[in-house]
Amino acid sequence: MSITKFKLALIQLAVGTNKAENLLRAGRFIQEAAKKGAHLVTLPECFNSPYGTGYFAEYAEQLETGESSLALSSAAKENKIYLVGGSIPEKKDGKLYNTCTVWGPDGGLLAVHRKVHLFDIDIPGKIKFQESETLSPGNELTSFQMGDICKVGVGICYDIRFAEMAQIYARNDCRLLIYPGAFNLTTGPAHWELLQRCRAVDNQVYVATASPARSESSSYVAWGHSSAVSPWGEVIASTDEKESVVYADIDLEFLEQIRSQIPITHQRRPDMYEVVQKKN
Repeated sequence: MSITKFKLALIQLAVGTNKAENLLRAGRFIQEAAKKGAHLVTLPECFNSPYGTGYFAEYAEQLETGESSLALSSAAKENKIYLVGGSIPEKKDGKLYNTCTVWGPDGGLLAVHRKVHLFDIDIPGKIKFQESETLSPGNELTSFQMGDICKVGVGICYDIRFAEMAQIYARNDCRLLIYPGAFNLTTGPAHWELLQRCRAVDNQVYVATASPARSESSSYVAWGHSSAVSPWGEVIASTDEKESVVYADIDLEFLEQIRSQIPITHQRRPDMYEVVQKKN
């Protein structure tokens, strides 16, 4: 019998400057989530380091040998879960990336997503941030299969603003989209929930976001409010800015009901418009 419901856990981690402590804290929360029945666990963006262009080079690792990857692989295997490893600064071929790794219950690496859309914004009097000062963009969209349960699309933070990316995931049979992210105190209150609900309703999928917990002592202050949204656009689980774990039940039968009631998948007009995935 195939599984149509599973529990998702979003870990809103308090991230400090001590990488080893960040990894230990993440491991403890992963274990806690698994004990409470989570089948899929997600960490936040930059879970092993502070978020900021001044930190990326210092905390960057190679995926093959990095301590963060080794810790994630071990945690997934020990707890027999699927694990979306938020993101870490990655160094590869002389470049730095903001990279998410995905691990299976056997500890094997299932997918690697390098942030496609870099966070370069300038809101006068509020916030200016330029990821491109240090990071390079990824050039591939990323999804992974949870056994025979569900296909999941992955983006990182700013990727959620680009509707075409989510549309391609949905048309490639993803039922859940996960975005580890770190919106700030300007964009968070305005757009964090709005974007999640838009991507969910537009594509009739579940959408989940995992943020770091808020730290006022950090140079970049995260909004928090990790959440999960249903295909109907309802926020089904959320939290505040503090360190916590958010649990959500993903119901694939409910998703199919929504798609049958409002059948936008079959009502599109490809004779008039089309979103096409570039072939590498």
